[in-house]
Amino acid sequence: MCCRYYMEMSPRLRPIVEAAQRSGLYRRSIEKIAKPLVTEGEVFPDSLVPVIATSRSGEKTVFPMVWGYHVPGISRTVANARAETAAEKACFKDGWAAHRCVIPASWYYEWEHTLSPSGKPRAGDKYAIMPKGGDLTWLCGLYRMEDGFPHFVILTREPGDSIAFIHDRMPFILPESEAEHWIDPNRNPHMLLASAVADVVYEKEAARTQG
Repeated sequence: MCCRYYMEMSPRLRPIVEAAQRSGLYRRSIEKIAKPLVTEGEVFPDSLVPVIATSRSGEKTVFPMVWGYHVPGISRTVANARAETAAEKACFKDGWAAHRCVIPASWYYEWEHTLSPSGKPRAGDKYAIMPKGGDLTWLCGLYRMEDGFPHFVILTREPGDSIAFIHDRMPFILPESEAEHWIDPNRNPHMLLASAVADVVYEKEAARTQG
């Protein structure tokens, strides 16, 4: 799963944030949804953040979008969708077919899931995780319109071997070279699943912060 990620105002991320701030959609969002655009720091579901998708004219464009779908019968925001089944689910199949997006992040967070003495799952250490050798993490997602404003979910997949001990899911991440293909509505998204990044580096958040 993926329910937190981090945006560090790096030279690579700054132009993306600034493009979102310049967009007409962001100006309309100030009145429509009354959420500030997150420009750096830890990102939570329901946040308004920069997201990359294809415009109506077919150009790669940065849009401000809200993280999470509101689904009838589910009390909390739906932040994730399984890449393996998204094409079949009523809530996600339209996005899978034609409304795909990429969420730029510095890294994502995951909590190690362990079992208590009674056998119940519990959250352990918090880890910061990102692709090995990368300076940005390209999280793949889907989006749709809710009340006239775009909302997105982040896709998840089975974890790479190196982080399977942390959690049984991880975000679907693509190399930067494949990210533009993901948002192309003319591409078959199934063909890109094999390009998912599995080689990642991780660090306990407490150690990373102190160091």
